[in-house]
Amino acid sequence: MPVSAETFDLLAFIDASPTPWHAVATCEARLQAAGWKRVKETAPSWHCGPGDRGYVVRQGGSIIAWKGGSKPPSESGFRAIGAHTDSPNLRIKPNPDRKGSAGCATLGLETYGGVLLASWADRDLGVAGRVALRGPGERVQVETRLLRVDQPLCRVPNLAIHLNRGVNNDGLILNKQTHLPALWAMAPDGDEGGFRTWLAEELRVEGDAILGWDLCLFDVVPSTLSGRDREFVHAPRLDNLASCHAGLTALLNTADDDCEGTALLALFDHEEIGSRSSRGAASAFLGDVMARLVGGGVVELSQAKAQSFLVSADMAHAQHPNYPDMHDGEHAPLLNGGPVLKTHQEWRYATDAEATGAWRGLCQEAGVPLQEFVVRTDLACGSTIGPIVTTALGIAGVDVGNPMLSMHSIRELCGSADQPLMIRAMEGFLGWSRG
Repeated sequence: MPVSAETFDLLAFIDASPTPWHAVATCEARLQAAGWKRVKETAPSWHCGPGDRGYVVRQGGSIIAWKGGSKPPSESGFRAIGAHTDSPNLRIKPNPDRKGSAGCATLGLETYGGVLLASWADRDLGVAGRVALRGPGERVQVETRLLRVDQPLCRVPNLAIHLNRGVNNDGLILNKQTHLPALWAMAPDGDEGGFRTWLAEELRVEGDAILGWDLCLFDVVPSTLSGRDREFVHAPRLDNLASCHAGLTALLNTADDDCEGTALLALFDHEEIGSRSSRGAASAFLGDVMARLVGGGVVELSQAKAQSFLVSADMAHAQHPNYPDMHDGEHAPLLNGGPVLKTHQEWRYATDAEATGAWRGLCQEAGVPLQEFVVRTDLACGSTIGPIVTTALGIAGVDVGNPMLSMHSIRELCGSADQPLMIRAMEGFLGWSRG
């Protein structure tokens, strides 16, 4: 089957973004190339006239970008797409060195989010993230630098089946404290050769210049297409970089003349751990940005919210060919079947009848097929940033996502035809006049 340029671009976007901070940097580079200007939260005033393009970054991991509509937000509201930059992974502890175990040096790790642990065993793992460094001068100044080491540096080795005879029947069970430390070197003699020393060499700084880090392990194998007719995408972090890519691409593609409302893209860190951080969806970040864009007036902000709409984009569960009974039979999305509308009556998703009608109508106008997902009634339902943002701001919204398999694995899978369909639907949404 022909594979679209948008799908190939998705692979490049994911491979450029091994961590949330790299994802924001990737978005920032694309926005700047298209004429967007970065503004600071500390700036006394922002301008949001017709066609004005701007973005703001909070603490490296979250970014909000906008393009002014033909009418001010108080008259036409915001057309907001929300997604998240983070994915479940393994992160390096502050004091990671574990020396002398069976003659090997290992690194202590913490889990981040709902990691499918078994999928991380026996993988070629690089290191990426950000490092806080002491700046110049006598007084404390902190500089943050991105780090990415693509070479296979670490491995979480499996125990041989000869020593774990029941593994194929009982499943691989990894103790997070004792089984996850990653092999990365032979044990050095003395106290030299630890992780901090290696990190300083990579950054070409003195060891005492390193003040802290947020560092993740990641699979160094590039994203790829698979299947007889290249109908599948194999990649890490599809949940939720695929949604970030779709929203960003739609924003960049939408012409000024198509936007009556202010088009807005909000990509948040920390969704996988509950969104409750200073840069997560539960923070005041998006509300602060909206207030700045309407000029700070309480009445104008209230008017804008009343006419605003959020598309919360997070990947959806496709029906699994080997576990078909894990879906409700009437709500079982298929790979390459188009975007998925997600609903839940206890508001784990921010979708109601009116929002359903809006999204369904937009998909019909764009010629995009629409699928639906409702979790089996006897299973617990996950959630997204949708209910968090719509509750905090009091705006209408809908939860959508492209179908995928292997969610929260180190390598995930989705359909290669679905990404351009989601982009097309989002483009129609950004140009939507609620009238």
